[in-house]
Amino acid sequence: MGSNTVHPCDEQLPLGRLLTLGIQHVLVMYAGAVAVPLIVGSALSLPKDQIAFLISADLFSCGIATLIQTLGLWVFGIRLPVIMGCTFAAVGPMVAIGTNPQLGLLDIFGSTIAAGAIGIVLAPAIGRLLRFFPPVVVGTVISVIGLSLMEVGINWAAGGVGNPDYGNPAYLGLSLFVLALILVITKFCRGFLANISVLIGIVAGFIAAAVTGHVSFDGVRLAPWVGIVAPFHFGLPHFDPLAIATMVTVMFVTFIESTGMFLAVGDMVGRPVDRATLVRGLRVDGLGTLIGGIFNSFPHTSFSQNVGLIGVTGVKSRFVCATGGLILVTLGLFPKMAQVVASVPPFVLGGAGIVMFGMVAANGIKSLSRVDFTTQPHNLFIVAVSVGLGLVPVVSPKFFMQLPHALSPLLHSGILLASASAVLLNAIFNGVSSTPESTEAEANDSRHASLEQGAVDMR
Repeated sequence: MGSNTVHPCDEQLPLGRLLTLGIQHVLVMYAGAVAVPLIVGSALSLPKDQIAFLISADLFSCGIATLIQTLGLWVFGIRLPVIMGCTFAAVGPMVAIGTNPQLGLLDIFGSTIAAGAIGIVLAPAIGRLLRFFPPVVVGTVISVIGLSLMEVGINWAAGGVGNPDYGNPAYLGLSLFVLALILVITKFCRGFLANISVLIGIVAGFIAAAVTGHVSFDGVRLAPWVGIVAPFHFGLPHFDPLAIATMVTVMFVTFIESTGMFLAVGDMVGRPVDRATLVRGLRVDGLGTLIGGIFNSFPHTSFSQNVGLIGVTGVKSRFVCATGGLILVTLGLFPKMAQVVASVPPFVLGGAGIVMFGMVAANGIKSLSRVDFTTQPHNLFIVAVSVGLGLVPVVSPKFFMQLPHALSPLLHSGILLASASAVLLNAIFNGVSSTPESTEAEANDSRHASLEQGAVDMR
């Protein structure tokens, strides 16, 4: 790449394309983003208007954090195509805090603010762990991220968890229609149409679902046009030490998950992540969580759901995700618009989810193809055991139910289990280099070599 050539990650696209591709990213992550405030608000038995406010606050906070992550601000921001959203790892702890008779919603916000501030401070220390992530670990973790997300895509295709009509043939048929349409566009179209194949599939599926009577617009009619997201809307936060300790544990889990996700994105866009870049990205996880607590939202992390979209479309510009951040801020301030997006049924997203999440797993397999399994057969055991452990929470959600509830944030994260297993087994079988820089250089050399040997946009 010449010195005057703009890296695809920094490419400035025309406004129309930015908006279209940004909307595509928002549609992919929207269901996951609003699920956390919905679950927490319902568990705390909050009135519907307060739950609606939590959703607006969540979208607003996601947008702000996404802009900082993609564009950068001082020592914050990985400057890669990344979308921020509420982490599901915090749902269990937050419900436990919120339903505790001695605590409540304000303690959730207080612990979120404190955990975010502590996370910003701890980010450089977590960044030093990059030495423990050689290609065999990175490839394993990326594969488990994709395989874990497949559960989400499959449940979407069947109508969504909790849907009394789960598995309705009409849902499955429309999901298959969306999936088939995306594949047809990918096969026969080029350029911009191929870039927005997922968006076209979702819009076509939404129209088909509306025509067949599977879309409800009740929320659109009831939602106000404009909503103000004010800091500390519910009152000043409370800072309970035990609640803070719990949320800091959640931050550690999200840091490990984000490390694997950042390495995956760096691989996909051809800009390998070094320690300094990783720390900037992790700081935004902390800052996004801090902002979330201030604006009546919850812990934030970099969303894995959107990684697969990069592989499907081949669009690597971080400004696309920055545009998605602006759209999220707008949706947070205009609830009626947000409800229009919320009207897209889960099964419409299911067909797209299977493609995108499968792309993440495929990219992990691609990374593992660069690992030496011939002269270092122990690498096979590292991958085998780590993938198996990483899929435990997906295959058997109740596997750890007899263990202390306090360990739930750790044991119910397949990405964390896979990461811990792969790092530990790699250290046992292959050892760890004495300096972070040498391992980092080896990993980057491996990634660069792969890219130079004919890596092409995954379309």
